[in-house]
Amino acid sequence: MNRFRNYSLSIVFFCTAVVCAPNRAWSQSTGGGLPDNPAQSTRPPTDSSTSPAAREVTWKSLPKDFLRDQKNIWTFPVQLAKGHHWLPTLTITGVTAGLIVADPHAMPYFRDHAVNLDRLNDTFDTSITTAEVIAIPTSLLLTGYMRQDRYQVGTAILAGEAYADAAIVDLAVKAVTRRKRPTDVPPGGSFDNTFFNGGKSPFKGSSFPSGHAAGAFSVATVIASRYHNHRWVPWVMYGMATAISFSRVTSSAHFPSDVFLGAALGYTVTRYAVLTPR
Repeated sequence: MNRFRNYSLSIVFFCTAVVCAPNRAWSQSTGGGLPDNPAQSTRPPTDSSTSPAAREVTWKSLPKDFLRDQKNIWTFPVQLAKGHHWLPTLTITGVTAGLIVADPHAMPYFRDHAVNLDRLNDTFDTSITTAEVIAIPTSLLLTGYMRQDRYQVGTAILAGEAYADAAIVDLAVKAVTRRKRPTDVPPGGSFDNTFFNGGKSPFKGSSFPSGHAAGAFSVATVIASRYHNHRWVPWVMYGMATAISFSRVTSSAHFPSDVFLGAALGYTVTRYAVLTPR
């Protein structure tokens, strides 16, 4: 089990180390490190000013940016009323609804095969996956300050901003839906009628959506968008986020619909609220 834990953690730090390596083309044009002009950033030179990778952020601007994110998130129905974003909204809603219908049929399989999935579940234990998601922006922040790299520090701040934005929406939906977790269903019990039937806490005891999936995909979307010039980075980040999310189903912590909506929430909040140009 320790071997698999060390392997999963090594992926995080290997990814961070390679991402933190100076971009050769940029170093040739600016000398690398901290730019002389404070208005500049070390973003990949091929990105336009409207690219998600070009979003600038500082600790000073973070509170205002966060409030703006929340305003855009909670006024999203206004955008729908104006005829915007209907296709992705209907797609996410339709897939989520279909998975909710399928949940009672899917969960017995994972419960019956729990022993065969022990190694996977140990590798992606709750504490381990939480540490991995937090370790990536933390590593970027520390190495960014050491290298005096504004873009890298900004990426870490954006990852934290995205994580917090997604977490607030996730907790709000949990408080409303109060869905029972698969682990709360007794052996041989029915997985039907799980909504509005959760535990004592409207947050911890609620399953819908998955906070782990939302957090993993929010951080992954920031890193993948900001370092897309390294073609393997999106594959690694989204692959890790997918593995973390899937482990929530195999461990019976969440239903498939919980995980899908959490992943969609983390991605959309980050891509269309956090990474929009200011």
